[in-house]
Amino acid sequence: MRSSKLRKYSVLTAVLAGTAGVTALGPAQAEAAGATLRIAAGDDAYVSSARPTAVFGAETKLVAGVAGNETKTSFLKFAVPAGTRVAGARLNLTAQASTASTVTVRRVLATAWTEGKLTAATAPALGTVLSSAVPGATLSVDLGKVVTGPGTYAFALSSTGAAVRFQSAEATSGAPVLEVTTQGDVSPPVPAANKDCVTGAKLVPSCGVLWGAAAGGFTDAPRDQALRDWEKLSGRTSTIFHTYHKGDEVFPTKSEIAMTAEAAAPRVLLTNWKIAYGSSWAKVAKGEQDKRIDAFAARAKAYGKKFFLVLNHEPENDVVAHAGSGWEAKDFAAMYRHTILRLRAQGVTNVVNVLAYMGNEKWMAQSWWKDLYPGDEVVDWIGLDSYVSAEPGYYHYGKFNDLLDRAPTGGGLGWYAWATTQHASKPIMVAEWGAYHRVGKIAEKAPVYNSVLAELAKRPGIKAIVYFDTKHDDEGDRDISINSTATALAAFKKLAADPIFKVKLG
Repeated sequence: MRSSKLRKYSVLTAVLAGTAGVTALGPAQAEAAGATLRIAAGDDAYVSSARPTAVFGAETKLVAGVAGNETKTSFLKFAVPAGTRVAGARLNLTAQASTASTVTVRRVLATAWTEGKLTAATAPALGTVLSSAVPGATLSVDLGKVVTGPGTYAFALSSTGAAVRFQSAEATSGAPVLEVTTQGDVSPPVPAANKDCVTGAKLVPSCGVLWGAAAGGFTDAPRDQALRDWEKLSGRTSTIFHTYHKGDEVFPTKSEIAMTAEAAAPRVLLTNWKIAYGSSWAKVAKGEQDKRIDAFAARAKAYGKKFFLVLNHEPENDVVAHAGSGWEAKDFAAMYRHTILRLRAQGVTNVVNVLAYMGNEKWMAQSWWKDLYPGDEVVDWIGLDSYVSAEPGYYHYGKFNDLLDRAPTGGGLGWYAWATTQHASKPIMVAEWGAYHRVGKIAEKAPVYNSVLAELAKRPGIKAIVYFDTKHDDEGDRDISINSTATALAAFKKLAADPIFKVKLG
């Protein structure tokens, strides 16, 4: 715990079962049984054969076709949220003018491109033809055989005839939409009475939410015993056991192995590793800590069980935004990529990595904040460490939604909206959370705990929450414990007892 343009966002429309009404929800929210998700393009742009290095990502149009010696091709990318059970999908485009040209829609397998850098010289290869048609006022293409579940999907528009223009995501109306119909609902938060929730290959639960904790923070108490005591206090075994390591420390430790080997109390390890301790992110990215990575790789393989790994949680707090510092945001992304790719090259298959942001307003407003992200291909989960105050009028006073929805200073998408639209295929872990009051200034935390379930129901992208419990934070002035008052403890125990957290480790 420590104290690009994002103007595109998904629009989700839920058609309520048994009613004729339509309810519009916020990003990645769908509470109704039987929903239609209208997902905006996260990136879209056209490229020109005559201007191979020109970028057109900010244009209000998409163009496909030929004019003289110039051929234009358009690209679109959509992210289907984690937990979505897809029944069908359709791409809807709005034409800017009528045309007699045939437009071909193709699948594009590469998804790492962005509209701000896409050019004809860097454009990905075009794949399988999905449809060819002459558009009228609109063009609607059935993509049900291609869009089958959560993930990022890219498509291209091309034509050998006269240029056809469509509205882009920058247009004030008629923007491209991927309309996804779902099987019943979007990741139901509460399991059916006779249905088991179980974790899959990336430890994502099939339903429900993983429950976890780090206990005894900033004390000398052994972390395993602190967690056992916390579990007794809260009334539920913590499925996720959160620990912290740095540098060449040997982990998983004997106690961590023991805690995750108890048949009567199944737990999975979530450990944070400050791999660059005594070094720098840039040096790790250059390979100067490969011996450290390889030693960990051997231990991880010997451990055998799947576990969560966070590389340098809350990196925002460690950024030194000066060229050559070795601690720039881009250095973090490079360190992260290098470490994960090297672990994979060493044959490590049981590490599930989590990128854990702070997501505070001042950090999200920094020009370098977006540069921290190392790429979807090396991130398994997106995490957030965030806290709220129980003291009215104090810094970050609020409830559970307030720790998720903080937006950049000066305006923009809140953290949850950012995560579920920019990286919608990634499950979300609230990797540290808690309610606090200043030491000696007791305030009631029960309203925070009482707000959690309703907010989780609105946010199906959240697949795990992990409480950080301590009587004193790192600066000694905040109490984040669950039992600072009897009413707070009662509210927390009620929260912990909810069946949404009944998830089996697969």
